[in-house]
Amino acid sequence: MHQNTTQPDSEEDLVVDEAIKGRLDDPWKVILFNDEIHSFDEVILQLIKALGCGEQRATEIALEAHLQGKALALVGSFAECFRVVSILREIQLIVEIEG
Repeated sequence: MHQNTTQPDSEEDLVVDEAIKGRLDDPWKVILFNDEIHSFDEVILQLIKALGCGEQRATEIALEAHLQGKALALVGSFAECFRVVSILREIQLIVEIEG
């Protein structure tokens, strides 16, 4: 297998804008957006994996995203939100972090 030397290492550092750095512990939000690609079951399973929540809570979040176009999945520190977004994006769910 050819290794691409332009790819960052798997242990790459998170680069944070100085204006954001002072607010990292403030409440941040993970927003999940509706898409027409994933099934409810796929979204629910990924939410359970990312949030460590139960099936009922994951279903509520998925249903809200479906009906409203987006749903609040998590409120927490930036690091916590970044971790959750990374897991949700493993299956290409559309998510963003708002601060």
